[in-house]
Amino acid sequence: LVADEVKSLRAEEGNKQKILQDIKELAEKLYKNENPYPAVTMHMVQKPKEGCPLQQKPFPRLDEGTVQWIIDQATAKLQTAPPAVRAEKKCMVPSGPPIAAILERNGNALANSARRLEVVRNCISYVFENKMLEAKKLFPAVLRAMKGRAARHCLTQELNLHVQQNRAVLDHQQFDFVIRMMNCCLQDCTAMDEHGIAAALLPLVTAFCRKLSPGITQFAYSCVQEHV
Repeated sequence: LVADEVKSLRAEEGNKQKILQDIKELAEKLYKNENPYPAVTMHMVQKPKEGCPLQQKPFPRLDEGTVQWIIDQATAKLQTAPPAVRAEKKCMVPSGPPIAAILERNGNALANSARRLEVVRNCISYVFENKMLEAKKLFPAVLRAMKGRAARHCLTQELNLHVQQNRAVLDHQQFDFVIRMMNCCLQDCTAMDEHGIAAALLPLVTAFCRKLSPGITQFAYSCVQEHV
């Protein structure tokens, strides 16, 4: 502010009144800068009635003993009072989605799950029927389906059916497909599956095999035994 006012102060040298006026304005600016928002206080004082003396009555002196007695009484009441129970506030619970929407959503989920299981069954059938081209088309979907426990359980059931039909001895391509499915299934297993899916695979990995050469047979467990 001083830097801004230098020119005007120099121009008014010799005029005492003008200099004092400028200093006063400068002081007001500085004051407003320090106190930009002055507190507004309002005192509501009732007007005295007509004929009433203007002097106000002094506030009575409080007796210390009486005040302490009141405090002690209140404290005793609080100590013997039952615990405060929070009053239940009644409110309207907003209505959720209609039942039809929930059924539709669950129906879609079940339909998706059923489709995934159908893909697993079809792929395994193609493998054992030596329809390798069809099996290759479905294989990526089967590996994705192994993320779900239902699909892993379905795999063990389907493979078990083929073992019971004496179809455990596989050619090289069939063996490769079955091993890849077993590995993927075990890879996605959790600790919860240890006594379910993994246990169901144990007899299967000792049943499925392939002939490497006369007198030499490779069983499936040799390819999946590294899983925890």
